[in-house]
Amino acid sequence: MLSFIGLIGGLALLIILTVRGMNLLVAAPFAALLCAIFSGLPIFPQLAEAGAADFLTSYMNTFSGFVASWFLMFLVGAIFGKLMEDSGAADSVARWIVGKIGMKQAALAIVIACAVLTYGGVSLFVVAFAVYPMAVSLFKKADLPRRFIPAALGFGSVTFTMTSAGSPEIQNWIPIEFLGTTPYAAWEVSLIVAVFMIIFGYWWLKQMIKKAVNNGERFEARDNDPEDSREDLPNPYISLIPLIVVLVVTFITHGFLEKSALIIALLSGVIATYVLNYKYFRNFSNAIQEGTTGALIAIGNTAAVVGFGGVARETQAFADAVAFMTNLPGDPLIGSAVAICLIAGVTGSSSGGQAIALPLLAPHYLEMGVNADAMHRTAALASGALDSLPHGGYAVTTIRAIVGETHKDAYPAFGALTVVVPLLGVVLAIALFAIGL
Repeated sequence: MLSFIGLIGGLALLIILTVRGMNLLVAAPFAALLCAIFSGLPIFPQLAEAGAADFLTSYMNTFSGFVASWFLMFLVGAIFGKLMEDSGAADSVARWIVGKIGMKQAALAIVIACAVLTYGGVSLFVVAFAVYPMAVSLFKKADLPRRFIPAALGFGSVTFTMTSAGSPEIQNWIPIEFLGTTPYAAWEVSLIVAVFMIIFGYWWLKQMIKKAVNNGERFEARDNDPEDSREDLPNPYISLIPLIVVLVVTFITHGFLEKSALIIALLSGVIATYVLNYKYFRNFSNAIQEGTTGALIAIGNTAAVVGFGGVARETQAFADAVAFMTNLPGDPLIGSAVAICLIAGVTGSSSGGQAIALPLLAPHYLEMGVNADAMHRTAALASGALDSLPHGGYAVTTIRAIVGETHKDAYPAFGALTVVVPLLGVVLAIALFAIGL
């Protein structure tokens, strides 16, 4: 019981501290320490029996293990995104999409702009930074409440694109290592689920905005609003090429390079961006520097909450919870989806949740005869739901750091589109697999 209290209490503390603005590199180990104390884990390895788990070793081994496995992907992806931003290529693609869709569909234009950039391999956080100025401009011209901007950015970035078949985002690549699959695993089901999420999610977003407008809410300008004023942009069709290069190289190399193909694909995108748009760079070296710093911050924050999960994994409460979930009656995919969903929720990270859950779950379910492709897609989709709880790294960064909103104002819509809609997508995927699709 104490272990269970520590696990729930640690998670609650992590959520509270991050919502209040505490740095995840501080909040996560502090919350993990609380979890360890209530579960009776020794704090230091010198206080533990030989071969027994302790707080410090569990936290740091999980933290460093995640960094070792994914740092290059984060680094190259962040640099690619920053080069797309600094050269104006990301802006060019976004403006082209907005021009095609029109001002009346401002929210849809932002969603699609984020989706195109995300599925093209641009880092999720970079996409939010790149599209935000245009989102402010569009919402201002359309006189829509600005508290819905985080929801539009998140819906286009971390739902139907991040976890779909073929996506270059790491959430679609982590299962490959443990399941022996490809990034295109169960693409038929993935396509149906993505279409469902797009249609239902956008309908819901429109309804929420419409209700707010009918209640008298309007756009409120701020003195520090970014200006979408750059005019020296590259051709949008040329700007799309690096995104296409990433997808094509991924398709060609994933068969023999597996997850390392992502490094080659993103590096190819970096080279293509430079070659095609070199004369449009404002400050190439600074973009590299900012991309590197961004990668360190992103992987550091993710690894911090993964470390929390590493400590939680050593507790009796966690072991009991996993045993319960892996023995749920009915379709085994339900158990794996529930487990990955909850662990991603505990860590506040979709990639972190998979990195902790799959080494434990994959062997168990593969031995049961679960289809590896079906589990890959289920795991990817499930990881993209509860990872967007209020303490999630993307939620905190987008709502507070990028858009400058409060959780109170922005999170209800953000959570509806990035938690509820993906959860419904997971349910649909499991149902489709159950009927043999």
